[in-house]
Amino acid sequence: MIDVLQQHIIKRLGTNLDNLDLVLSKFVSIEAKRNQQLLVQGNVCKYVYFIAKGCLQVYVYDSEMNETTRDIVLEDNWCSELISFGSGQPANENIRTVEPTQLLAIDRNGFQEMMEKIPQFDQIYRQILEASYANSVYRINTFVSLSALDRIKWLIQNRPTLMTRVSSKLIASYLGINKDVFSRLKAKL
Repeated sequence: MIDVLQQHIIKRLGTNLDNLDLVLSKFVSIEAKRNQQLLVQGNVCKYVYFIAKGCLQVYVYDSEMNETTRDIVLEDNWCSELISFGSGQPANENIRTVEPTQLLAIDRNGFQEMMEKIPQFDQIYRQILEASYANSVYRINTFVSLSALDRIKWLIQNRPTLMTRVSSKLIASYLGINKDVFSRLKAKL
């Protein structure tokens, strides 16, 4: 599993990495079952996860305890509740596995040590932040202006693997569409 993270880092930073072994040593492997809760809203986020294999859902509950999915994160990507992780304050989001998942996790102390000692690790952190921000802003701006049918078309065009990999209920939550409306519109395509 650590080989997947190693390749991910090399792909982003190149092969001239003096401290790659030190970076990799700071991560612990986690084998998580389907629907395993990794973070509960109100608890402090203790890890940044690299997804070696599998899928995570990042979500919140509204006032009526309905789930709203902010993101569905697949392998070869990072996932965390970065505000809680960085500040030590309670998390505003939940994270759980959607399917059996293999993760590599780094805790706050290990993460800060890597930021201080290894300049290249700072680049990875910036990439995580930039990707998270860009994904959130793009999704919000796009979804505000799109009809429900256009959101489904957007998903098919931009994230097609989700259509076959996760449940319709989860996709509907991600798109901000009622699951019955989603099923009806999907059948029209």
